[in-house]
Amino acid sequence: MLLRTSLRSFFAHKGRMALSLIAVVLSVAFVSGTLVFSNTATSTFSKLFAATASDISVQPPKPADDEEPQAGDKPATVPAPLAQQVASVPGVKTAIGQVMVGNAILVNPATNKLVGPTSGAPTLVGNWTDTPRNPVKITSGHVPQHSGELVLDADTAKKAGLGIGDKVRVDNATGQHPYTIAGIATFTTTNPGAALAFLDTATAQQVLLGEQAYTSVEAFGDGSRSNDRLKADTLAELGSRYQVKTAAEQKADNTKAIGSGLDFMKYAMLGFAGISLIVGGFLIINTFSMLVAQRTREIGLLRAIGGSRRQVNGSVLVEALILGVLGSTLGVAVGLGVAVGLIKLMNAIGMDLKASDLEIGPDVFVAGYAVGILITVVAAWIPARRASRITPMAALRDHGTPAEARSNLVRTVLGVLLTGGGAGLLVLAGTADRAGTGGQLLGLGLLLTLIGFVVLGPLLATVVIKVLGALLPALFGPSGKLAQRNAMRNPRRTGATAAALMIGLALVIGSSVFSSSAVSSASAQIDRSVGVDYIVSGGRTGATPEMVDAVKRTPGIDHVTTEKDLDARFQLPDGKTARAGIAAVPPAFFSTDFRLPVKSGAVESIGRGSLGIGEGFATDHHLVVGDSITVHYAGGHTQVLPVGVVFGKDSLYGDASFVDFATMAKAVPVAGQPVDRIYAKAAPGADVGRTLTALQDALQQYPQLTVKDQAGYKELVQSQVNTLLYLIYGLVGLSITVAVLGVVNTLALSVVERTREIGLLRAIGISRRQLRRMIRLESVVIALFGAVLGTGLGLAWGVTAQRVLRDQGLGTLSVPTTTIVVTLVSSVVIGLVAALVPAFRAGRMNVLAAIATD
Repeated sequence: MLLRTSLRSFFAHKGRMALSLIAVVLSVAFVSGTLVFSNTATSTFSKLFAATASDISVQPPKPADDEEPQAGDKPATVPAPLAQQVASVPGVKTAIGQVMVGNAILVNPATNKLVGPTSGAPTLVGNWTDTPRNPVKITSGHVPQHSGELVLDADTAKKAGLGIGDKVRVDNATGQHPYTIAGIATFTTTNPGAALAFLDTATAQQVLLGEQAYTSVEAFGDGSRSNDRLKADTLAELGSRYQVKTAAEQKADNTKAIGSGLDFMKYAMLGFAGISLIVGGFLIINTFSMLVAQRTREIGLLRAIGGSRRQVNGSVLVEALILGVLGSTLGVAVGLGVAVGLIKLMNAIGMDLKASDLEIGPDVFVAGYAVGILITVVAAWIPARRASRITPMAALRDHGTPAEARSNLVRTVLGVLLTGGGAGLLVLAGTADRAGTGGQLLGLGLLLTLIGFVVLGPLLATVVIKVLGALLPALFGPSGKLAQRNAMRNPRRTGATAAALMIGLALVIGSSVFSSSAVSSASAQIDRSVGVDYIVSGGRTGATPEMVDAVKRTPGIDHVTTEKDLDARFQLPDGKTARAGIAAVPPAFFSTDFRLPVKSGAVESIGRGSLGIGEGFATDHHLVVGDSITVHYAGGHTQVLPVGVVFGKDSLYGDASFVDFATMAKAVPVAGQPVDRIYAKAAPGADVGRTLTALQDALQQYPQLTVKDQAGYKELVQSQVNTLLYLIYGLVGLSITVAVLGVVNTLALSVVERTREIGLLRAIGISRRQLRRMIRLESVVIALFGAVLGTGLGLAWGVTAQRVLRDQGLGTLSVPTTTIVVTLVSSVVIGLVAALVPAFRAGRMNVLAAIATD
């Protein structure tokens, strides 16, 4: 009977549940789509790695402490004779020396444009080898036969419009190397989007490595031994100096590397899917609350004829279960479309994935159904529990739920405690000395204030809406007065509806404050600290001496300063170690080009062989001027340096450390290494704009370089911040969409709930136009209520985030008033749009039929 009653009730109100169904579908679609996309990307690369990996790969020794290679660093190699040594291992059929590097770029000399992806997938240049599992095969032309020929992969050639006989240049730290395309190679497996170019082995060794060596030796067995046995025998032959990996280990390492690169997008998408689930939860709570309220007499009859509280509760939960199963099923299907959209997005930034290769694993269905059913049943449990507590006589008299005085008292106390505690944590976060501590307090404070506002929402609704709707009676007469009263009639429902919108808008405002502060802080620091007029960034290959000379020869340039950034490991006086970035610069860097705040010590000491560190780093590790630090560079280079200056916190370079070029050269051979950035100062009297144009022309043949003046550099910083901001806006847009559905659903169900009341209003003279206006104004007031709460929360979050990061480069607070105004105006528009269908439906009601409604 319980199931039959639930099914009958569900299908009787299926139209009223449609929007709740959409909320579940959207939320599940984001979760399942993200998992399908992640599985597809990982599977695509796994298939490539499995199909092309050698049985065992002998690679250079593992870098100490997992040190990352720097731009322009010479690739790690193994000696050429190692190939013959590996070939002599029992069970090895063939061993091939391979050269493959990712620190070179391809340039079309005819257009001076990059060939291959500029972001995402890499550009790889190596030697052509015939292996049993070659990922490409020659489909046009021939393999490179001498030092002037190159083979290019077919996908890259097609995108760049290149073919046999065309010229291509390989640029790396050693200079520019021109070649003629002699062959086109097509991938035998899925191309993940990388650009591949092949030279003959001797040329690849000379140009890419500068020595007769290989980056690895790839060995293929004769089938008489397992890969694990081949690995053991190879290690016995070579010793433990080199890394030896089986095909399975190569696949696992590569897949892990790819997976970590996709993790940011995956978890960001899942995070915003979670927000949509929370917003959808409010919608579902409202839907079932109103359905239960409308079925009060029906519930009373069920109780009167013997139905227990458990059965009433179960009846509502079964309806929620049906909604959850149906929404999850549709959501998983829609998620496939989301996955295809994400694949197209990744293809647009350089990764080549095929929508036809969607990988739909069991985890997609498990996660989709678990999320959809769980959020629906949990959201419906609240009104179900409320329904089960209605006594039969109260329900038959249509008195609804019991008095809520105690409930409101508990809500008030809990809401105040949560909001007050969250606000206190935000204050502590903003005044914390360390960004790490502040960040933890910010996260907890953000969560508590959000929950607190949700709990207090129904209590705030009456007060805030009375203020927001104060002008409605004067401006719109009876329609405005009724709209204001209707919005305050059920504070719990209004609070839940507005909370859904509040969450999305709070994220928008908070992100806007953070991004605006980041841009303003960067601009202020550039104005305050940068004395040069032009900044040239070296890109993947760094800036070579030829590039530096081209800048120096540009008319209108007074002087040029260079910077080389390295990753280092510091051995501190207390015996602990810390990873840190270190910049090698000449003395002119501080004397004329940059003005960095000094906390203690003398900046001139860097030119005398000392180390400059940031105040935050010094505070965290209890360092003062005069302490000695052992600096471990990549490649095993080490030197001991005294701390000569501590730079202030509000520095353009944050906590970066500095050393003089001459000092670093004593430990690291930097003479032949490219630099990461070139700074140039315009000559006195020179036109800054014309000199910039001349500088861009002088560097035209180096498309990997980014040439900016101070204004252009500020725009670059802003565009980078905006890219992340727009991504957040797009993802938050989903939760706002669900919130709009919530407003529509609340109004639609409210119209059904007030059918008789609407008929009476029409009978005593209110026109259809006035009735529609009343519902639209009610929607606008609810949307504005949510926007006001969201704006307050977002401002608190954004301001606190800026204070937490004030010493990490975010020293200037900037509140985007335009965004706030647009948000408030948009909420009015959202309210109007959400009310269109409910208002239209209310206006078309038959007056007599509405009055006769029980």
